[in-house]
Amino acid sequence: MYVFDLAAEQEFDPKRHVEKILGTDGDGDFTVACWEPGQVSPNHCHPEATEIYFCFEGGGTMLTADGETEVKPGAFVVHPPGEVHEYTNGPTRTLLFRVRYGGDTASRCLDWPTNPEWRASTSDIEYFGENPTR
Repeated sequence: MYVFDLAAEQEFDPKRHVEKILGTDGDGDFTVACWEPGQVSPNHCHPEATEIYFCFEGGGTMLTADGETEVKPGAFVVHPPGEVHEYTNGPTRTLLFRVRYGGDTASRCLDWPTNPEWRASTSDIEYFGENPTR
């Protein structure tokens, strides 16, 4: 059994959202994700893993190919393997609890328009070349 106090585990950074891995078990991990107002994730997917978010406090929007979905306290969001998604935090600090499972939890980043310093890795370019999203 694993038990965590998300409020005690929170860490914020004004430059970038913080994903703090709290532990791993088998083929997955569990994380607290801490977001300052307006922070945005890269547009990414986990080709081999399911990713689940539970909004503990705060909230924002999740963008997928199906559209934009509001994420608010109590919301539970499940991304199946390979689903490209981008999270934009709302006007207050947010704590999300995240679980990834199913094997390789590595992400592939399609783009990150809000981060001008980001550059795609060779493996990201190859992945999306073989698995186009648009």
